[in-house]
Amino acid sequence: MTTIPDTESKPPELTQDRPLLRLAGGILAAAIAIALYTQLARIAEFITYSVIRLARGSHLGSAVEFFLYEVPKVLLLLVGVVFVVGLLRTWLTPERARRFLAGKRESTGNVVAALVGIATPFCSCSAVPLFIGFISAGVPLGVTLSFLISAPMVNEVALVLLFGLFGWKVAALYLGTGLTIAIVAGWTIGRLKMERHVEPWVYTMQAGEAPEGAPKLWSERFAEARAAVREIVGKVWPYVVLGIAVGAGIHGYVPTNFLASFMGKDAWWAVPLAVVLGVPMYSNAAGIIPIVQALLGKGAALGTVLAFMMSVIALSLPEMIILRKVLRPVLIATFVATVAAGILVVGFLFNAVL
Repeated sequence: MTTIPDTESKPPELTQDRPLLRLAGGILAAAIAIALYTQLARIAEFITYSVIRLARGSHLGSAVEFFLYEVPKVLLLLVGVVFVVGLLRTWLTPERARRFLAGKRESTGNVVAALVGIATPFCSCSAVPLFIGFISAGVPLGVTLSFLISAPMVNEVALVLLFGLFGWKVAALYLGTGLTIAIVAGWTIGRLKMERHVEPWVYTMQAGEAPEGAPKLWSERFAEARAAVREIVGKVWPYVVLGIAVGAGIHGYVPTNFLASFMGKDAWWAVPLAVVLGVPMYSNAAGIIPIVQALLGKGAALGTVLAFMMSVIALSLPEMIILRKVLRPVLIATFVATVAAGILVVGFLFNAVL
């Protein structure tokens, strides 16, 4: 005889969700993560030299220790920041950003669009629908491009990783220069009046209004934040591991003077070369920043490395190919040239003053 569990006779507290219990579990998990984060250097050193028994000071030992320290460090940072930003994004969505920017004039709109772009989800695959939605809602072309530049270039992952690896000064420099490029590039393209180089069918699209719905419960917001961690960290962790592996190789095997000779301040052609090399590459902040850390540690100039990182993130070849669906080649070329010029200025400026 089959017995059916009597769930209806259980007390309500055993069958209902317990928000306080979930909160306590989250706090405990955060405390464990913080405690682990503070001990990563010792753990990496112990595994490298006591467990694996590599020789101290050897190239391989330095590379392995770098890898074992940076991988969990970056992943812990990623999980924490993506969860917090995922929680914040339950209030700020692309649809709300579009409606908010639709009423803004140029110049003011460029500034606001660049700022909103930092906190709005964006990837290459969403470039076309975001562009169509903004243009069809009446957002000016230059303002739309300020958003499209800022969103991938100045993202929360890059900011947190730069802060964790280099401190607040480098993170602030990255934030300020990235926003400046997005604002100036969008404003410049807006002044050129290049609307005729947008594919005509884009202007025939009608912007739909998504219903707001009822306010979300905190349990729903936390669920969305956890989903963001699974989705984003699940996608970028291979880039993290690959980037740190490359960085470990640079850290352990590449001589300091070798990199300084062609990525240092004295090589005037280093910044243009960094931008040219960065554009065809496809990576993201999580994958490129560990390489940036290793390059800086080996004598590369900050301006050159920042130019390389920005070109990889903001001018990726896949994004340009995707944008071809809505932009004609003349406008794409203008977009790339304007952003690249801003990145060059940033590279030369930081190499000159730092």
